[in-house]
Amino acid sequence: MAANCIPSPKGRTSFFSAFKSSLSHHYFPKRLNLRSSSSSSSSSSLKLSEISFTWDDVVRISQSDYFPNDSSDLTGYFDKVKTCNRGVEMQTDFIPFVIEEQIVGYIHNGFAEHLRRFQDVFVCPQGNSYGSHFGGHVSLHPSLRSPDDRTEAVGDVIKCLGPMIPGIRNESYGVHMNGYVDKDGEKYLWIGIRSKVKPTYPGMLDHLVAGGLPHGIACGENLLKECEEEAGIPQSISSNALSVGAVSYMDIEGHRFKRDVLFCYDLKLPEGFVPHNEDGEVEDFKLIPVSNVANVIRRTHFFKPNCSLVIIDFLFRHGYDFHIAFSSSFTFC
Repeated sequence: MAANCIPSPKGRTSFFSAFKSSLSHHYFPKRLNLRSSSSSSSSSSLKLSEISFTWDDVVRISQSDYFPNDSSDLTGYFDKVKTCNRGVEMQTDFIPFVIEEQIVGYIHNGFAEHLRRFQDVFVCPQGNSYGSHFGGHVSLHPSLRSPDDRTEAVGDVIKCLGPMIPGIRNESYGVHMNGYVDKDGEKYLWIGIRSKVKPTYPGMLDHLVAGGLPHGIACGENLLKECEEEAGIPQSISSNALSVGAVSYMDIEGHRFKRDVLFCYDLKLPEGFVPHNEDGEVEDFKLIPVSNVANVIRRTHFFKPNCSLVIIDFLFRHGYDFHIAFSSSFTFC
């Protein structure tokens, strides 16, 4: 129930799609708590048996001859999309929260009734017409015109309801940058490994540069800041980053409905540039051929989940060879 929201960009790439695919076994850290199917592992997949990994594991598994017969197996890509889009079948359990004719969030039907007593803050559907399949929605009272007024009023409601609130998650926005190098006619991606002391996804693979988007800071400005902090990229280089769109997904778990939007950038780096972390959040960087990075995404869960989506988008845009097979499974808008 956030009153202040950055509007989602029009024309973004959406990886929320209605496809069905069975999950094969994959090699991934136990800490992700993902489950694989109970069937036996095939020759083109890795067993869930490790709790951590090293750069040597990454390099070994990324080789094309590690699983010589899996070049056309797209299950691993579909798996990454499904991982970020949990619980989509429960979307109708939520009612849209609308501000100025735009959906800015969702409220669980079981909680929406509590908002009726705050008639100077919320406008609720008449009767029991909750649920998006009935066309109902919750909006803010017309007297709350400014973002500050809305934030204060909703904040007071949150304080009043306290423990009755099943869970609030602000819609998350971030900037993710693919830092790549063209070398001898082949593209390489700089990949980072997250610090083991980070509170989220410690020790997992990540983009060269990625970070949350604070309120009041433009995407481009934030990217320049993150480039310097996370990879030591000077503005003379980072200012050449290209905005290439956005990736969105939704994650539903119980009473929680979380939507994320990642603003994506590409930056072609000089061959001689070597990144170095400045803020202690990245342990190390490696330059890896893009085709090998694709193998790591398909075969493992080594990457922070939403990073996989952004790299899949990179593969699409840079002409890697699975776009025909994907065309019937993804929706672009």
